[in-house]
Amino acid sequence: MLQNREIIVTGAAAGIGKEVVRQCIEEGAAVIACDRNQEGLDDLKQRIDHRDKLFTYALDISSYKAVSAFFHYLETEHPELDGLVNNAGIYLAKNIADYQEDEINKVLDVNVKGGIYFSQLFGEKLLQAKQPGVIVNMSSVAGMEGSSDAIYGASKAAILGLTKSCAMNFSPYIRVNAVAPTMVDTSMMEVIPSWRKEEYLHSELVDTPVTAKDVAETVVFLLSDKSKHYTGATFDINNGGYLR
Repeated sequence: MLQNREIIVTGAAAGIGKEVVRQCIEEGAAVIACDRNQEGLDDLKQRIDHRDKLFTYALDISSYKAVSAFFHYLETEHPELDGLVNNAGIYLAKNIADYQEDEINKVLDVNVKGGIYFSQLFGEKLLQAKQPGVIVNMSSVAGMEGSSDAIYGASKAAILGLTKSCAMNFSPYIRVNAVAPTMVDTSMMEVIPSWRKEEYLHSELVDTPVTAKDVAETVVFLLSDKSKHYTGATFDINNGGYLR
């Protein structure tokens, strides 16, 4: 489904990002996996099949300078790049009253600015060449329905706005869509109390929990030509938990 494609995945060393990398490679794509965690990237390299299709790059996506350097690297090493998955994000699980200024900046820098930087430079590269491509942004149910962590919720709502605006700005060459999962059992969710997790699951209409594999399957669909008529859309993967 993704034969001869070259795709960037941010936040690739763990959780949903790691599964997205695995599935993209299984579907025939070459993947440039980005994460600030070099150890996690090294582990990914050891665990993935078809290692010749995996390229890793350690960087802090909240640094415009670092992201710019990464795109300079791509010019020579991966000139046929045509896909981007803005997956990297952080979640502190705090009440807004408890946030410190540096924590607010950290969440917004990674969750919002990182996605903006990658979208801008990816879009610039493909539009100049009039080359078709796809961006998939990782939002969250928190961005659609709100969150007890207001800063995280605000950051994920911003990604939905970025998705729609980039779909307009990058047309007709680049399709841009978002995925907004419910709670998924990854290391990011370890900070959520058990009672809160049970509350989430109890509100869902489908009793099978959403997994990283499920989310990655939707990402792969959106990267593929099977979704060629979708742009500016949000795919909310939440087991029907927010219909009322």
